Amino acid sequence: MVEWIISEGLTDYDEAVAFMEDRVAGIAAGEAEECVWLLEHPPLYTAGTSARREDLLTPDRFPVYRTRRGGQFTYHGPGQRVVYVMLNVGRRGHDVRRFVQQLERWVIAALAEFNVTGHIREGRVGVWVERPDKPPTATGGLREDKIAAIGIRLRKWVSFHGISINVDPDLEHFSGIVPCGITEHGVTSLVDLGLPVTMADLDVALRRQFDAIFAEAKDGA
Repeated sequence: MVEWIISEGLTDYDEAVAFMEDRVAGIAAGEAEECVWLLEHPPLYTAGTSARREDLLTPDRFPVYRTRRGGQFTYHGPGQRVVYVMLNVGRRGHDVRRFVQQLERWVIAALAEFNVTGHIREGRVGVWVERPDKPPTATGGLREDKIAAIGIRLRKWVSFHGISINVDPDLEHFSGIVPCGITEHGVTSLVDLGLPVTMADLDVALRRQFDAIFAEAKDGA
């Protein structure tokens, strides 16, 4: 069984990490259920294991949290759905690459419920949408904006951290970092794309698509 938690209001980042640490230990020990936690954070930046100092453009703007998840700098804040996934990857095939691909497919399937086509791009972590309505990039390519970030960590084959999907955050807040180290493309949200999607709407889509993506047989099942 997977427990689903939806937190109202804004959740302190340190409190969230402490919860995940405790829950992951319980899952690894066979003493707690897997968990998907949906929440929002107050405005903050997080730095993954690949974060470069020069990509933090305004270090005094919001709190900066160093984290041992994969990836570079990301922004979290109100209007962004953060999805922390505490799942036993060991029981789900011992395949980290496949697990990340499942997370990507999950986001893309949820976005598709709102007629948004998400894309995965080689060398660019996260989920992207094409923006033919915007001017081309400096190199003449099609402009693409990031709508979801992915960054996980494993301990004893149990995952934590996870994904964030932009519903209606203040996109200007992303200007304090180089999101994921990528300068050629921007960020967007469901509302920025002209879709009146609420956090509750996205939660329903995520819950509906979860089983379809993660219901593959587990080891030993």
